[in-house]
Amino acid sequence: MKPSRSWMPLLALCALLLAVLAMPAHAQGLVDAMRGPTPIASESKAPLLYPTENKDIRRTRNYTMQPPTIPHKIDGYQVDKDFNRCMFCHARTRTEETQAIPVSITHYMDRDNNVLADVSPRRYFCTQCHVPQADAKPLVGNTFIDVEQMLKRKPGVKGSSN
Repeated sequence: MKPSRSWMPLLALCALLLAVLAMPAHAQGLVDAMRGPTPIASESKAPLLYPTENKDIRRTRNYTMQPPTIPHKIDGYQVDKDFNRCMFCHARTRTEETQAIPVSITHYMDRDNNVLADVSPRRYFCTQCHVPQADAKPLVGNTFIDVEQMLKRKPGVKGSSN
C-alpha cells in the first residue's frame, strides 16, 4: 500500500531530521562550551597554565576577613586526611624554626568557638580558602573598590554615600 500524499512532507521532514542527527556535532555548527570543537571520542588539549608566583611576600588584603593568598609554590604538597604539608611549616609549634607565619587562632576553633589542641577539621584543607597566585592576565575586568578607597571618595561620585 502506498502512503497518501498528505504524509509525504512529514516523511521528508523526518528523513531530513535523521540525516542532521546522524551528522557529527561540528558539522552541524554546534560547539560544546567546555570541550570546544574537540569530538567526543577525542581528548582536548589542556589549557596553558601560568607559572605560580614564588615571591614569599605578604600581599595586602582587599577586605576584612579575606584569607591571605599563598605566596609560594605548593606543587606536590600533600593535603589530605592523612597529612597536611602546610602545617609542616605553619603549625604554631613550628613557626619559630621555619620562620613561616603561623595559622590564625581561628583555625584551632570549632564552630562553637571552643579552642582545640589541633587544627579544626573544618579548617584543615587549606586550599579551600587560601590560593597560590599566578602572574596571569585577568579573564574579566574588575572594578572592585576596597573600603579605604570608598571612604576617600568625594560626595556625588558614583558609589559614595551622601
